[in-house]
Amino acid sequence: MAILAVNAGSSSLKFSLHPLEGGQVLPHTVSGNFQGLEPGGQPQLGWKYQGKKHEETLAVPAGEAPFHVALARLRALVHELAASQGLHAIAHRVVHGGGEFSESVQVTDEVLARLTRFNSLAPLHQPHNLEGIRQFREAFPEVPQVACFDTAFHARMPEVDYAFALPKALQEQGVRRYGFHGLSYQYVMSVLEKETIRGRGRVVMAHLGNGASLCAAVGGVSVATTMGFSALDGLMMGTRSGSLDAGVLLYLLEQGWDAKRIEKLLYKQSGLLGVSGISADMRTLREAAAGGKADAQRAIDQFTHRVIRETGALTACLGGLDLIAFSGGIGENDAVLRQQVCERLEWTGLRIDRERNLQADGKPVWAVHAPDSRIEIWVVPTDEGRVAAREAAALLLQASLLESALA
Repeated sequence: MAILAVNAGSSSLKFSLHPLEGGQVLPHTVSGNFQGLEPGGQPQLGWKYQGKKHEETLAVPAGEAPFHVALARLRALVHELAASQGLHAIAHRVVHGGGEFSESVQVTDEVLARLTRFNSLAPLHQPHNLEGIRQFREAFPEVPQVACFDTAFHARMPEVDYAFALPKALQEQGVRRYGFHGLSYQYVMSVLEKETIRGRGRVVMAHLGNGASLCAAVGGVSVATTMGFSALDGLMMGTRSGSLDAGVLLYLLEQGWDAKRIEKLLYKQSGLLGVSGISADMRTLREAAAGGKADAQRAIDQFTHRVIRETGALTACLGGLDLIAFSGGIGENDAVLRQQVCERLEWTGLRIDRERNLQADGKPVWAVHAPDSRIEIWVVPTDEGRVAAREAAALLLQASLLESALA
């Protein structure tokens, strides 16, 4: 049997197929990504199978939605590659579970209806996550669908961290810090706990990519994180602003901006893209900065500074630091950023090994701390799909055992 893990976005569909052996979820045998799924787009499929890369451009018949075309191709691909195994479940990454869902759940009509209430809390992600589930339920009606939540990892945060300084009535309505990137943090934590005893200590994990956040954990449990009520808070990101004085929003409202215009500004026109005026891609900005583009360097410096500043804050909350881990597209691949962050945190007793840091790219997990460092530094490429697949397998096994016990 195999489990398909999917992450449906507004213009993309990421997927990975994970074999099940003896109840254990194995690393994916096939993974890929559809791009260009927005209305009027032309789906581009890139996927890997047995180490070989494949690329396809899909034709979209008149009147057909690109997402439906991509879904049909994915269904055919899954049946082709998993024909001898069968599909045990489909695990969906869902960004927001609100205060209602603190663990993965099998999807029903009722569950879907409850999850739509959180669309406004994650407008770039939640509606597309849920539409993906609807489409997969229709395409694979015989296969259980499981929702796995990015917010679930942070469900045990203490109130002192998740509560805002607002009237209690608003908190009772769900206005609080939730935290995100939970599937990524869950994976990174599982790797660290196997690699080093420090993984059970005071840990700061940095998920740095187009979306970026930090998480402080003790004993494998999240105790603080930089993202909050929405995925806008905390660090500067690819196109998102990160933390922003609420007075700026009041000012924009006074200037005649409406909610849609502000939403577009904060989610799509800010961050690395907004500051640089060039790109949201750190690789592009590195090249531009090397070519003398001052705004590109300004965006890089601002992004790096925010990571350093928030790491210091979380270290204070933890009362010290035993380990820091880098993950996400930037965290895993940008050796310069890792070095700059760690060198600015040397006052904590942290020392990075420059040579090992340069060798980290492409490694499954890699320690980059110097021998005299009091704090361990790790680079851990994340695998949210494998976590989602594990969650689905565990949930369905539990349901099966319960049915057996009641039979």
